[in-house]
Amino acid sequence: MNTVTKKRTLDELCALTQLNKRTVRFYIQQGLVDRPIGEKRGAYYSETHLEQLLTIQKWKEAGLSLERIKELLKFDQGEHVVPPLRPKQPGSVEVWSHIHIQDGLEINIQPERANMTPEQLRSFSQQVMQLAACRAIQCR
Repeated sequence: MNTVTKKRTLDELCALTQLNKRTVRFYIQQGLVDRPIGEKRGAYYSETHLEQLLTIQKWKEAGLSLERIKELLKFDQGEHVVPPLRPKQPGSVEVWSHIHIQDGLEINIQPERANMTPEQLRSFSQQVMQLAACRAIQCR
């Protein structure tokens, strides 16, 4: 099986993620993103680097600190397992997923407490949407 890895420069990676070079380098320095493949002018970035940066962006937008993101990345070494819950602290922020099914019907899930990976949450929401669509057709 021949797998082709897309090689990207730092500029291309920054354009795709809408991050600046300084931020990407900081994430690499902090161990949030793998070091580039190769050195100096020959260094390049793969799909893995792109996925890491997009994951960090997603979690940052959800309100997670870089410290917590680093914990999550260390825990999830490709196993797609949700890490154990951290004890709640006064003033702590929780991330909830709100899935709008139809008017008047919404599901609120806290994936971390439900022990659901992003893939499991996505699959669950798709199944619920399919069930709601089938029910809507039958009710007519």
